[in-house]
Amino acid sequence: MKQILLLSDTHAFIDKEAAAHYQNADEIWHAGDIGSQEVLDYLETFAPVKAVYGNIDGQDIRVRCPEDQIFFCEGKKIWIRHIGAYPPKFNTKIQMLLKQIQPDIFICGHSHILKVMYDNNFSVLHINPGAFGKSGFHQERTMLKFSIDQGKIENMQVISKPKNP
Repeated sequence: MKQILLLSDTHAFIDKEAAAHYQNADEIWHAGDIGSQEVLDYLETFAPVKAVYGNIDGQDIRVRCPEDQIFFCEGKKIWIRHIGAYPPKFNTKIQMLLKQIQPDIFICGHSHILKVMYDNNFSVLHINPGAFGKSGFHQERTMLKFSIDQGKIENMQVISKPKNP
């Protein structure tokens, strides 16, 4: 069993008050728009980080993080990419890649909108954790915590904090 903490769109913001959530994770996944290497460095002090670069990330982040992360976790094939849209409105390129990669879970960020939904057309669970940074139009900062155990996703929780406390 793996405890996963999933966040996106930190835009260089480090929330040290969320440390209890970071340290309880076996892995931290970041769906892009990290914003600074300091965010990655900080998260890596708690758990291994799997991250992708986003559209605001510079070359320093792009050297450390790929555009796509494709890997297996507890029997589930995971694909993380920053920009991915939502079912059923995946663009042609994402549709092609979904057919090719055939992930069980497709994770993206970018929209700053928390969504978890299953797409029957591609047999994939689509997850967007929203945004955990302070830049953008969102009113709440959100990230997700869940476990994957022998191919089952369990105990999904939304962690929400005010954008401007």
